Amino acid sequence: MHPALPLPDVSDDGFVRVRGARENNLVDVNVDVPRGCIVAFTGVSGSGKSSLAFGTIFAEAQRRFLESVAPYARRLIAQGHNPHVDSITGLPPAVALQQRRGAPSTRSTVGTLTTLSNSMRMLFSRAGSYPAGAPRLESDSFSPNTAVGACPRCHGLGIAHTVTEASAVHDPSLSIRDGAITAWPGAWQGKNLRDVVAGLGYDIDVPWRDLPRADRDWILFTEEQPVVEVTPQRDRVAKPYKGRFWSAKSHILHALADSKSETSRARAARFVESGPCDLCGGSGLTQAALAVTFAGHTVAGLNALPLSELAEVLRPTAKLSTATAAVASASSGEMTEVAVTISSDLLGRIEVLLGLGLGYLSLDRKTPTLSPGEMQRLRIATQLRSGLFGVIYVLDEPSAGLHPADAEPLMVVLEQLKASGNSVFVVEHNMDIVRRADWLVDVGPSAGAQGGRVLYSGAVDGLASVKKSVTRRFLHPKAETPTKPRDRRTATRWLGLRGVSRYNLVDLDVDVPLGVLTVVTGVSGSGKSTLVSGVLGDAVREGLRAGRAHTEPAQPDVEADDAAAPPTTIAGVSGLESVDRIVRVDQRPIGRTPRSNLATYTGLFDAVRSTFASTADATGRGYDAGRFSFNVAGGRCETCLGEGFVAVELLFLPGSYAACPDCGGKRYNAETLEIEYRGRNIADVLAMTVDEAAEFLTDIPSAARGLDTLRDVGLGYLRLGQPATELSGGEAQRIKLATELQRARRGHTLYLLDEPTTGLHPADVELLLTQLNKLVDGGNTVVLVEHDMGVAASADWIIDMGPSGGTAGGRVLVSGTPATVAAHEGSRTAPYLAERLSNL
Repeated sequence: MHPALPLPDVSDDGFVRVRGARENNLVDVNVDVPRGCIVAFTGVSGSGKSSLAFGTIFAEAQRRFLESVAPYARRLIAQGHNPHVDSITGLPPAVALQQRRGAPSTRSTVGTLTTLSNSMRMLFSRAGSYPAGAPRLESDSFSPNTAVGACPRCHGLGIAHTVTEASAVHDPSLSIRDGAITAWPGAWQGKNLRDVVAGLGYDIDVPWRDLPRADRDWILFTEEQPVVEVTPQRDRVAKPYKGRFWSAKSHILHALADSKSETSRARAARFVESGPCDLCGGSGLTQAALAVTFAGHTVAGLNALPLSELAEVLRPTAKLSTATAAVASASSGEMTEVAVTISSDLLGRIEVLLGLGLGYLSLDRKTPTLSPGEMQRLRIATQLRSGLFGVIYVLDEPSAGLHPADAEPLMVVLEQLKASGNSVFVVEHNMDIVRRADWLVDVGPSAGAQGGRVLYSGAVDGLASVKKSVTRRFLHPKAETPTKPRDRRTATRWLGLRGVSRYNLVDLDVDVPLGVLTVVTGVSGSGKSTLVSGVLGDAVREGLRAGRAHTEPAQPDVEADDAAAPPTTIAGVSGLESVDRIVRVDQRPIGRTPRSNLATYTGLFDAVRSTFASTADATGRGYDAGRFSFNVAGGRCETCLGEGFVAVELLFLPGSYAACPDCGGKRYNAETLEIEYRGRNIADVLAMTVDEAAEFLTDIPSAARGLDTLRDVGLGYLRLGQPATELSGGEAQRIKLATELQRARRGHTLYLLDEPTTGLHPADVELLLTQLNKLVDGGNTVVLVEHDMGVAASADWIIDMGPSGGTAGGRVLVSGTPATVAAHEGSRTAPYLAERLSNL
C-alpha cells in the first residue's frame, strides 16, 4: 500500500495569503487579502502597491496558469516573470486590466477592441438588406481590414492620397524647362524627365498654363511609361540614351509606396492632397459592402453612430419576439430569427458600455485617440460579459481619466463583478472609490526604499488609526486640521478663441485667462482635451510661428498617423501678443525603446558621463564622455550591445530574456566599470533612485538641479536607468514637466497639460500643484485638463465643458472661479466641486 501523497497547501478560509514578498521594493511582505471582495491597494506613487497587486499576486497566478499549458502553446503566450515571494496560498486564477494607451494603428478601433465589429459584420452578412440580384457577402466583406472588404483605392484606410494639378505644379507661370512640375525629382532625374518630355514632342518652353489641357493631364496623370531616345540638352557632347517617362502622379505614388528613404517619402508627401477617399466615402469598404443596409443604414453609417444612438437603431429588432421572427419572410433579413439573435447580443454588450459612460464613442473611433481610462473601461465591459466565476480581477486605477460622475457607474460595474462570484483588487488613488471598497491594503509609508511595507490591511475605516499612513488624511479629510486656502490670482490679460469647430466643438467661443492657473473640467468626451491639447495648443503655436516667436516642438493631440482627424476651423484668435512661448506637456512615452530612460531624457546623464570622464583614471586611459554611453561602441558591453540582457531561445520551450552573461546586466564592459567616482561605477549610478542620486551627485550642479526638480514632482522613487517602456503615462508627463522646470525662465509661457494627476496619490498631487503654482507665480499661465476635484477647487479659474459627452457636449457651460462653477445648476461638475470646497 502506497503512502498517501501530501495535499497541496490550499487555503479554504476565503483569504489569499502572501508570505515573504520581495518584488521590487517590497520588504519581506506578509499580508492576508480576502477573496470575494473589492479590495483597494493604496499608497503614494512608488510605494510598492502595484508590486504587491500586479508584480506578486497577479504574476504568481499567471505563472501557475502557464505551468498547466503545453510547452508548445506556451511559446505563443506572452510570458510574465516569476515573482520574488516565498509562498501564496488561496490564490485563484487572475485577470489583469492595466492602464495602456491605444495601439498605435489607425486600423484599431473601438469596434475591433471590443469585438463588437465582428458581430456587426455578421449582422450585415446574415441579416442585411441586399440590392436585387446581389449575392450574399461573407462577414469579412464588411471589414476594411480584409482583402475582400478593403476599398481598392485606399486599401481600407479610408484616406486617399491624390496628386492634383495644384499639388504637383506650384507656379503655372513657369515652363517645364524652368521647373513648373515641382513634384518631379530634382537634380539629374528631373532633367532627364524634362528631356524625355521634349523627346515626346511637348513644348517645354511655354508657360505651363498655356499648354493644352489634354497635354497637361497626360504629363501629370498618365499611367503610360513610353521610352524614347533622348539627346541630353545639358551636355551637347553626351551620347543619346533611352529614357523612360514617368508622370508626376506615377513618380509620387511610387516614392510613397516603395522608397526606402524616409527623406524621399517625406518629400513625396508634400505633393499629395490627403482626404477621405472619394470612392468609399472614407469608410474603407467596397461598393458591394456599402450597398447592403440594416434598418436603413450602411455598415459604415452604423459604425459612425455614437453607441447611444446605435443602441436605439438595434433595439426594435432586438426586442422582437422569437415567434414574430420565426414567421417573418426569409427575404426580409432584418426580421429573421438570426437578426433578432445578433441584435440582442449587440444591444446587451452596448448597454454595458453605456452604463460605463461611453455612449459618446462610436465603433469606428480610432484607439490611438482614446485615453487610458477609456481603454480600460472598454476592457472592463468585455470582462463583464465574459461570465467568468471565481476569478481575481486586478485593475490598475480603473477611475483614471474619469469625471466623478462617470466613476459612479464604474463602481456599479465593480460591484457586479463581485456579485458574479469574483474578487476585485484595485490599485487606486481615487479616495471616493477607496471609501466604497470592502477591504483596504495601504502600502508605504513613502516611495522606493522608504516604502515597500504593508502599513494596514483591514476594513477601510480602520486606517484612521494608522498614523504612519500618508493616505489617512485624504481618506478621512474632516478628521484633519483644515489648511488655509491660497489666495486666488486674477487674470492679467485674456486669450480669446472665436468660432472654434473640431470634433464635437461647434462654433465655440472661449476666453482663457492669462497669468493664472486654469482647470478645464467636464465629463468624459465633453471636449476638454480637444479644446486644450488640440485647438488651443495648435492656435497659439501657429500664431506664435506667424509672429516669429519661440515655440516648442509640436505635440499633436492624437497620434500622427490619425490622418482621418477632422480639420480645425477658428474664426479668430486674440491676445497672442501676451504669450511668448507655448509648452505642451502630454503623457506620451519619453522614448519607444528601453535604451531611452529617465537619465538620458532629462539630460542629467550628460553631466554624469562628463564627471566620470574627468576622473584621474579615465583621463589617464584617454576615456572621453562617450566611453560611458551604453548606446555606442567603446564602453558598452558588446555581447548585449548595451541592453543589459540577451534573448534566450529554447527548443520546445518559450523564449525568454536573461541577464547578459558577460556584464551581468550592467550594460558596460569590464574596463569601463573599473572607472569609479566616489567609489561607484557608472552602472551603479544608473541603478540609483532619484532620491539616492540626489545625495550622491549633490556636488554636480547640473545633475543636482535636474534631480531636485524630479523629486519636486514626486518622482524620487524612479531609478535613473529605468527604461522608458516601463514608465506610466503620468510618470512620463511629470518627467517632461521636471525637464521644463529646470530651464531658465524667459518671457511669458503658456503651459498646457492633459490630466497630469493620472497615477498620482493625493499627496503627490499636492507636490505637483506646488510646482505648477510656482510656474504661475513666475509670470506664466498654466491650463490643465483635470478630473481631480481637489485640483479644480484650488484653481484660480475653471472652464466647465458639457453638459455630457459626444454630440451632447462641446459647449462651455460655465466659466469662473471655483465657487461660481460650484453654484451652477446645469453642471455635472458642480455638486462634486461644491463638496470638495466644503472640505477646504
